[in-house]
Amino acid sequence: MTNPMPKQQSHRRTALRLSAAATVLCLTAGAGSATAMAADPGAGRVHRGAVVSVTPLASLDAQQATTSVRDAGFVTPAERGGVELERVVYRTVTPKGRPTTASGLVALPRDPGPRALTTVEYAHGTMAYRGEAPSVADGPNRAAAVMFAGDGFAAVAPDYLGLGVGPGTHPYLDAPSETTASTDLLVAAREVEARHGMRADGRVLVTGFSEGGAAAMSIGRALQHGQVPGYRLTALAPVSGPYDLTGSELPAALSGQLLGRDATFYAADLVVAWNRLHPLYGSPAEAFQAPYDRTVTDLFDGEHTDEQVAAALPDSLQQLFTPAFLRRLQHPTGKLAQMFRVADSVCQWAPQVPVQLYDADGDRDVAPTNTLACKAQLARAGVDAPVADAGAPDHNGSALASYPLIRTWFDTLAGR
Repeated sequence: MTNPMPKQQSHRRTALRLSAAATVLCLTAGAGSATAMAADPGAGRVHRGAVVSVTPLASLDAQQATTSVRDAGFVTPAERGGVELERVVYRTVTPKGRPTTASGLVALPRDPGPRALTTVEYAHGTMAYRGEAPSVADGPNRAAAVMFAGDGFAAVAPDYLGLGVGPGTHPYLDAPSETTASTDLLVAAREVEARHGMRADGRVLVTGFSEGGAAAMSIGRALQHGQVPGYRLTALAPVSGPYDLTGSELPAALSGQLLGRDATFYAADLVVAWNRLHPLYGSPAEAFQAPYDRTVTDLFDGEHTDEQVAAALPDSLQQLFTPAFLRRLQHPTGKLAQMFRVADSVCQWAPQVPVQLYDADGDRDVAPTNTLACKAQLARAGVDAPVADAGAPDHNGSALASYPLIRTWFDTLAGR
């Protein structure tokens, strides 16, 4: 559930959180879940993916693109060409299916030649601060998109709802809205590409890191189900995602296997965000111990940096939550149990394309058992998904080590 590349420390990163890919009609969030369209019949009248505005951000030549990618920490070959970067604001829907807007990054090769472009969708990892989103911050998340665009792909990196310049707060680890926001950006990218005299060939290679790893699996499912006309899933390469909150991530956080301050950051973000979607408590004091009950909700307003949020939280879930609410997390019922089921279902389907999972054995932000659980769920559906251990010492390092490998794999799949 994190991002890569902290500024040096493992706490609070300004990292890579991958963005996601595609859906333009209803979205199935998991077994038995309702679609976003069904949540509000009026949502069918929303022109999802319609472009509201396009803001040029940068025009990089091949050397500048290479420098951008390598300065972010990716050890990759030199970029093949230059890159045009633009922020796109587009129409999408809220978790309730109501009209809203979101922002995202579209990165295009400067000189793609006559051929149509294969698309890479990159879903970013956890961030509390809207100003770190790919379309706003010139950092590792943007560099990931530059890496693929400089290699000749069309790269799209959604900010998700409530991040970047989109309104409201971010529905953290809400796979359905992460998917709609990501797939609607795919639709918006068509118009951006047309303005540059380019077109997509319909193939989408989906990847994502941490929060974005789980989002990537959900995005891939939407693409395979034909929910984005004109686009088709071609491969999946999620990195270090929290695919199994109840069976892997929460037990690891409670046992001390994960870094304490990072674990409380993710858990607090999750509970605050899910409470906004479906009230889990009447007062923060029911869930959070003092003094955090008076501060935690405002910390996740999108305006506090990751460092500010982390500094204001304790070192363990036992210090953060009341004993009663901690028991609810360990033994969820009702609406909370349903939300966990949706979050834990992102790998419960059968991709009909190549799937490669990436993680790092030294990860103490997202337990590596999450990846093993995803592999096992895919295997039960008859899908072989090899796991590539990045050999990295920590969570962010898993992204830095994995993305050069993913770039090479995507090149092979695209016939380069």
